[in-house]
Amino acid sequence: MSMQRATKIVATIGPASSDADTLARMFVAGVDVVRLNFSHGKAQDHIDRAKLVREIAAACGKQVAIMADLQGPKIRVGKFEQGKIELKNGEKFILDADCGMGNQERVGLDYKALPRDLKPADVLLLNDGLIVLVVERILGNEIHTIVKIGGELSNNKGINRQGGGLTAPALTAKDMEDIKTAMSFQADYVAVSFPKNATDMEMARQLANVAGEAYDHKPMMIAKIERAEAIPVLQEILDASDGIMVARGDLAVEVGNAAVPALQKRMIKMARISNKLTITATQMMESMIVNAVPTRAEVSDVANAVLDGTDAVMTSAETASGKYPVETVEAMSAICLEAEKSEDCKLDADFLNVQFTRVDQSIAYGALFTAHHLRVKAIAALTESGSTPLWMSRHNIDIPICAITPSIATQRKAALYRNVQTFELAKSIDREEVLKAAQNLLLANGVVQLGDLVVVTWGEPMGQIGGTNALKIMKIGEY
Repeated sequence: MSMQRATKIVATIGPASSDADTLARMFVAGVDVVRLNFSHGKAQDHIDRAKLVREIAAACGKQVAIMADLQGPKIRVGKFEQGKIELKNGEKFILDADCGMGNQERVGLDYKALPRDLKPADVLLLNDGLIVLVVERILGNEIHTIVKIGGELSNNKGINRQGGGLTAPALTAKDMEDIKTAMSFQADYVAVSFPKNATDMEMARQLANVAGEAYDHKPMMIAKIERAEAIPVLQEILDASDGIMVARGDLAVEVGNAAVPALQKRMIKMARISNKLTITATQMMESMIVNAVPTRAEVSDVANAVLDGTDAVMTSAETASGKYPVETVEAMSAICLEAEKSEDCKLDADFLNVQFTRVDQSIAYGALFTAHHLRVKAIAALTESGSTPLWMSRHNIDIPICAITPSIATQRKAALYRNVQTFELAKSIDREEVLKAAQNLLLANGVVQLGDLVVVTWGEPMGQIGGTNALKIMKIGEY
């Protein structure tokens, strides 16, 4: 069997990747999770794309997860009469909440409360920080500014306040409707934009669970860390989420580019300790929007995220609207594989200060320890909910973790877990029958050969959820 890539790939789909042929080629190239960006398109567009993803993934014999990424309170300027203007250093410019079409002197705002959030000397960063305005004074609904760094400003460009502090709620009315849309096609993950605290994530989860109740579906919740004020309460946000996205674009605008690399490492480490998932995102392969090969800096960026221990790396415009969506995935997959070869496996050190509070968690760690020291061929986790392989995936081990489950929903969610392969096996309450079937499944998929040792975990009695309580070292061929 060729080397299994541990790090997963999340790919945003859009106009460049929404046809059946391109999607199929992307799945073969290595896409594990598809991101639907709700900042663009209508509800029906996302419903149609989700349907196509499910169909093409099934045709490729692969379970691909779907992530619905909410727009959130993206604070933007309005539109200009001519579509854009050119701002020069030292000029005066007004952000006017009451303005209609903008011109060289002023432009409207889609977030009308922005004047109340600001004070003189505040620094505003527009268009991902390329344009810098300094607030001079606030007059009613008008924000009078001086251009510190000018440039071209066009319709609907984003606004950030340096240092954060804007009061816009994380969930807008549009987000609430989009959650309902996402649950209509049972999105496996919901990514919440700009959460400031645990309450934002708890509210989003409650809305998603209510909307998914009709489909007997509960998605996993991903907090996109984009606001400066989210950093001091990161642990609270982690506790209220299933994972985080290191969303380096807006975060860099608020905290400064130089602060982001260290924050990325800190966030990934905290998430792994908390048994949560991580996705590293934004501009990872940006040059491949127009070029067929990545830059050396982009190769290093992806590789460093892998070495940091991220569960997944993500593409945005590269696969949504770029010229080379398939080539981007191929390049990203190759980088991940190469970076993983140099990873250290230090399981003993990981377990020195671990306190086990649950039987199933203890079994998960026991399986890792045993597999590492016996050098078995694979770890097979017979699972209903996916919790056991999730816990296993929080630690670096160069042995494949196989999540064997009757649940398609669990297979799709586990598509994001680092170093976890998923396999479907029909439910049974007969232990010997299940173990024999699991052995045959691993043999048929080339994971193991006759005579290989594997570590198997399961719950007794068979068929219950959250009850992993057994571990067996099994020699392939003994059943």
